[in-house]
Amino acid sequence: MNYLVIGGGSGIGKQVILDLVERGHQVWAASRSIKEADLPTAVEKQSYDVLGEETLDLPDSLAGLVYCPGSIELKPFERFTLEKMRAELELNYIGAVKVIQQAIKALKAGSGSVVLFSTVAVQTGLPFHASISGAKGAVEGLTRSLAAEYAPKIRFNAIAPSLTDTPLAEGLLNNDKKREANTQRHPLKKIGTPEDISKAVMYLLTEDSSWVTGQVLHLDGGMSSLRTL
Repeated sequence: MNYLVIGGGSGIGKQVILDLVERGHQVWAASRSIKEADLPTAVEKQSYDVLGEETLDLPDSLAGLVYCPGSIELKPFERFTLEKMRAELELNYIGAVKVIQQAIKALKAGSGSVVLFSTVAVQTGLPFHASISGAKGAVEGLTRSLAAEYAPKIRFNAIAPSLTDTPLAEGLLNNDKKREANTQRHPLKKIGTPEDISKAVMYLLTEDSSWVTGQVLHLDGGMSSLRTL
């Protein structure tokens, strides 16, 4: 089966590609730096900037699409410029819209499953997250709207992780003190890994989740729903 992964050069996206290839699928991977990424030779790589005007080279049929680009910029609300907030909306929401619109014909042909990414900060109010929680809140709305519009042919779901150990989060985990503090914030007392998230992506892409659409799956170590002593 053919799968499209946007933003697969590192972190969660790269792990998703590796897991799909391991399962014998053909993967089409697109990002700004994908040509330099250390990926299996069978992966169809193409340079693609979700903020630009390029078009994707896609197969006629897609069994699934995973949109991985994201951002982490945390600071007081008063310090966010409108330009920065627009940029996060463009990357996280408008970028996903542009990709889905290009892929929708192939997804219809393949009865595909689409997986988008939100954040724990939409469900749980967190300080300094105004920009990203707003952008990802739009993604959650898009997920539910498209799930309704394209049912039963295409399924749309989202994953809302807490902090995950990826290059994107390096600034929040770059010393032992920060890592321990972030570990203790989660009821499960661990930080998520790309492998944790990719396992959920595999579930949402396959027939194992054939009765699941319009959902936001919270992979956050319990942060959004639990309080522990």
